[in-house]
Amino acid sequence: MDNTSYFLEDLTKRYPLLDTVKKDMIESYEMLKDCFQKGGKLLIAGNGGSAADSEHIVGELMKGFCLPRKVELSFTEKLKAVNNGIAQELSDKLQGALPAIALSNHSALNTAFQNDVDGRFCIAQQVYGYGKEGDVFLGISTSGNSGNIVSAAVVAKALGMKVISLTGSSGGKLSDTADITIKAPAQETYKVQELHLPIYHCLCLMLEDAFWGDAEKVHEREK
Repeated sequence: MDNTSYFLEDLTKRYPLLDTVKKDMIESYEMLKDCFQKGGKLLIAGNGGSAADSEHIVGELMKGFCLPRKVELSFTEKLKAVNNGIAQELSDKLQGALPAIALSNHSALNTAFQNDVDGRFCIAQQVYGYGKEGDVFLGISTSGNSGNIVSAAVVAKALGMKVISLTGSSGGKLSDTADITIKAPAQETYKVQELHLPIYHCLCLMLEDAFWGDAEKVHEREK
């Protein structure tokens, strides 16, 4: 049993409803892993609770989640070449990161664009500014019909980015643009959000494992 299977089987044991999304989760994981391996980044956005989820995902990817992410020795040497006085402490405290940006919380930029241009396209503007071919946009919408997230997904595709949508059971308009849609099997907003968290936690665990460890280490930490 490979590590991807380990995490997915653990997920569906705890949340049997999510057995229906395993295929799309595997495809999303492979897409994100390929993006990060090639030096790309993940842009994430949502509204309300989904905006909070966007920030939550960034927190799991940009620092250690369940495994230590030691700085490479070669980077430690580069730190020493710049400032040997603080190099070791920096090396000890810094953690490996997968580049991810939550677009919903840039209040100065978003309010400026809303005031000066059109608030419906604040997220699309950021995708246009940050995104490049090879990056991935993750749009989170419980209905799948959030207009600002749909427009951002359209911009992402036009830039040559891949798009993953995380929605409720209908998929909504986002699924028309997304390369992959993970449809949490629920319709009511709070129920969809309750399922989104274990889905993205599992994706973050699989990605961390791919770059820094193995499932057995995570399993040992859970005992």
